[in-house]
Amino acid sequence: MIVTTTENIVGQTIEESLGRVFGVVVRSRGLGGNIVAGLRSIIGDEIKEYTSLVEDTRRHAIDRLVVNARLMGADAVVMMRFDSGAIGQTMNEVVAYGTAVRLARP
Repeated sequence: MIVTTTENIVGQTIEESLGRVFGVVVRSRGLGGNIVAGLRSIIGDEIKEYTSLVEDTRRHAIDRLVVNARLMGADAVVMMRFDSGAIGQTMNEVVAYGTAVRLARP
């Protein structure tokens, strides 16, 4: 499955737009991770626990986006973007979204 942030795919022709597609993941870091992250924030260094959480969550959101696009019959997703936000004080939501498309066959 091709997933791109661009409107077009070089060397491919988009035959049909199937509509919006997204993958949503909500995650929370455990108590231990929050304590370590809180201590790191006092020191002022990178908060690796949260960096790892966001990276993993984005990968998971893309995986869900691909599954949903396949269910729609798509060959690719164009204009893929991320959005994220906090839910309460301990949870983070990440959404990968774009347009599911069917490519022309050569």
